[in-house]
Amino acid sequence: MPGANESRSFAASASRRRFARRLLAWWDAHGRADLPWQRQRTPYRVWVSEIMLQQTRAAAVVPYFERFVARFPDIRALADADLDDVLHLWSGLGYYARARNLHRAAGIVLREHGGVLPRDPVSLARLPGIGRSTAGAIAAQAHDLRAPILDANAKRLLARHFRVGGPPASAATAATLWELADALTPAHRVADYTQAVMDVGATVCQARRPRCRACPVRATCAALAVGDAERFPERKPARPRPLARRRYFVVADPQGACYVEQRPRQGVWGGLWSPPERGIDESAEAFLANVGMDARLVRTMHVAPTLHHGFSHFDLQAQPVYVMLTARPAATAGRWIDPRRHSLGLSALAAKLLAGAAPLELG
Repeated sequence: MPGANESRSFAASASRRRFARRLLAWWDAHGRADLPWQRQRTPYRVWVSEIMLQQTRAAAVVPYFERFVARFPDIRALADADLDDVLHLWSGLGYYARARNLHRAAGIVLREHGGVLPRDPVSLARLPGIGRSTAGAIAAQAHDLRAPILDANAKRLLARHFRVGGPPASAATAATLWELADALTPAHRVADYTQAVMDVGATVCQARRPRCRACPVRATCAALAVGDAERFPERKPARPRPLARRRYFVVADPQGACYVEQRPRQGVWGGLWSPPERGIDESAEAFLANVGMDARLVRTMHVAPTLHHGFSHFDLQAQPVYVMLTARPAATAGRWIDPRRHSLGLSALAAKLLAGAAPLELG
């Protein structure tokens, strides 16, 4: 397997110019050039799109992006918005720390940069939620500045092309990939080149069943020559995933409004609203007492089948407990919302839990 020196030698030769030319020629013919953030390419719109595209496919991002920029058309609108409104428009897109960081960064840009997003990657990378690769993508896509990117698509393409061993998260492998990314980035048409890298990674050099025959740089791909493209990027040994078991109490009043609590700002689904989550062993009686609800108001109670939800680092078994009341309690710490009409941020699981209360209202 070629080492870092051999990889750098390739990238430093005339072959790097052919690499960029072939990617650009492919993008001119096959690349994605009509995405919403490309049609009106302002630094703000590029920034929002790049944050949304972290760990999310472009097809899934498009409707969220269009709703988001319609509601928050510029940095000031986003900075002045209530976080609940931001999270509401993000609901269902996942990885909610991205939305919190985007909102926080907008405030910083407004206060410290006069409402103008910095141009250079170093300044961009100081903002919450913007790492080195995202900073490079924003600088390249918004200003055509020469800045390398190394998102998941670029890592996969470069690791295969040069057969770079080791997990990309390791310091040595990451350093090699960044050197290659920097050496291969051309001085001109940088916005198109970085988009080409992302598009080839997303549509051709896919994680599973890569379409090597359609790849514009297949002639110099070391992994294709050996026949082990799917081996790269190398993965860390799999670890057993922890399992969490929790109860969710979905309490509804006679009008169908449901009781929700805001989750802590830090941690899973931070800042979002949800039916109250408790330990798997907490009884409905104990829960009602703890939130100040009179058990005599309970009309019906039903334990529903367990729902399974996977996170990047653990699995969750969620046991819903549906509680129908004869009247809404006078005072509670959370909020009562109509699950069909509200402006709060909910996780996909919370929305599913609340939707399960509707068929029980007439029971």
